[in-house]
Amino acid sequence: MLMRSDGRDYVGQFSSYMDVHDGFVSDTSARLLQLLSMLQTPRDWPGSELAERLGVSPRTIRRDIDRLRELGYPVQGTMGPVGGYRLAAGKAMPPLLLDDDEAVAIAVGLRTAASHPVEGIEEASVRALAKLEQVLPSRLRHRVGALGAATVSMLTGSEPNLDPQDLVVLAGAAANRERLRFSYRAGDGTPTRRLAEPYRLVAAGRRWYLLAYDNDRDDWRIFRADRISEPRATGVRVPPRVPPEQDAAAFITSKLYSLAPTYEVVATLGLPAEQVRQRLGAAAGEVEVIDQHSCRLRGSADTLEWLASRLLMLGCEFDVHEPPELVEYLRALGGRATRAAGDV
Repeated sequence: MLMRSDGRDYVGQFSSYMDVHDGFVSDTSARLLQLLSMLQTPRDWPGSELAERLGVSPRTIRRDIDRLRELGYPVQGTMGPVGGYRLAAGKAMPPLLLDDDEAVAIAVGLRTAASHPVEGIEEASVRALAKLEQVLPSRLRHRVGALGAATVSMLTGSEPNLDPQDLVVLAGAAANRERLRFSYRAGDGTPTRRLAEPYRLVAAGRRWYLLAYDNDRDDWRIFRADRISEPRATGVRVPPRVPPEQDAAAFITSKLYSLAPTYEVVATLGLPAEQVRQRLGAAAGEVEVIDQHSCRLRGSADTLEWLASRLLMLGCEFDVHEPPELVEYLRALGGRATRAAGDV
């Protein structure tokens, strides 16, 4: 069932119009949906063209436009030889009516976003993916899976180790307060079976984490999502538990930083400060201007690999002042690169 963004069933609204307005033909609801879908294409639609495509008279189109407006959709009309109808932005987003290719494209994009968390839209991308896949026809799911796997592989250069569908299951269990069974690979590689009550799915750093109450250990636990496999909702709904902190993201971040070593980097970069901020984005840390061609970077990360990759991806000359572990790591990395390149 297609829903409006405010939660109302707009198909039901169309049906109610059929019940209380005389003169509606039996396919009015279907025609209104088709008309709404056409108006979502960003262009002006002449009334004559809409009438021809829908097989009705221009007068019927005018009545249908009025009905859409009564239902709250801001349809604008302009007069003249180049005039027509257009769906404008309103107070609430109207339901999106997608063809097969459009639905597949959006699902693949959401899967990619879920596999590569983007700051600010991490959980929203998973929620949107869960809603879309719930109503996605079975004939399209194979295409979404195949294209999604190929897209993620091209972006990472290797097979993805996190299935976006698993994220959908985790997010759904958390939203429904439903117990979940899954296999979990511990840090030493030992596989275990777990029964837990998911509370929140959180993207922190470059990974997804699940905060859940572990029924077997009778305590709250943080699970790395890429170590979870075969998640299965049990169908058992449970009352909400009081979490260790209301802000799940802050709780997980604080725990991760308390367990992982933190490296503070200080480096001089042969690049203007503004360009460094643009290229590093949220990971920029503190950028201090030295002159118009260089700057000093101060930041932190939990791995030397992440620090080294960010510096190398800037595409400029740089000098690392701290930490000494990063200097040694870059030296070893440079040696491997030189040997791989062979004699030049």
